[in-house]
Amino acid sequence: MEREDEVKQARVDLAAAFRLAVTHGFHEGICNHFSLVVPGTTDRFLLNSYGNHFSQVTASNLVMVDTEGNIVEGEGEVEKTAFYIHSCIHRAQPNAKCVLHTHMPYATALTMIRDGGLDPASQNALRFYGKIAYDDEYNGLAIDNSEGERIAKAMGDKPIAFLGNHGIIVTGASVAEAFDDLYYLERACEVQVIAMSTGKPLRYIPHDLAYKTMKQMEGERSNAYRHFDALKQILNRTQPDYND
Repeated sequence: MEREDEVKQARVDLAAAFRLAVTHGFHEGICNHFSLVVPGTTDRFLLNSYGNHFSQVTASNLVMVDTEGNIVEGEGEVEKTAFYIHSCIHRAQPNAKCVLHTHMPYATALTMIRDGGLDPASQNALRFYGKIAYDDEYNGLAIDNSEGERIAKAMGDKPIAFLGNHGIIVTGASVAEAFDDLYYLERACEVQVIAMSTGKPLRYIPHDLAYKTMKQMEGERSNAYRHFDALKQILNRTQPDYND
């Protein structure tokens, strides 16, 4: 695939992720943001333009941003927190090609609980066993480089972060992998919140079995692409303009 075609496909995939976030209720107003490193580069990434609702994102209206926050392709405005959070994570984690930041309800609810987090009490939760960083030091809006770097440092080498009193970050080597994790993370958090609402104690899965299951799931990463392709097929029928 030629680089121009790779960039086009990257735009289409990222636009699909925005539309699918709306479909599944992962979005919140115009406050959240997704990014993807431009194929063939290390200093460019695609980002949603500030003020553009997720349901209106298309492949062509994503903006391409450099490491200084300048728009090098496309029109619109780069929201400050989007740039500082995403640029710092992309820089700190070269394997984090795609970075998704949301305030999706069930995962965010767990960031509000003292000593809260995703517990190894459901099969879906086990896919994230040992892969979540917990940043419990809420520090206001990420409107400068220092806060973006603080968040990136708190993540370390973990692909997922729970930002205390704030929301979550999911990263991946591709849009398909990142969105698949975003989807299953919210589902795992949802069933945990429901289980916790009964007032009865959770039944935890032992460490050895939790770790074993996590590794089994790691061996099935190709399922992420099948899942994402299936979701895009739905969009192709119901919202084909995301390709524009």
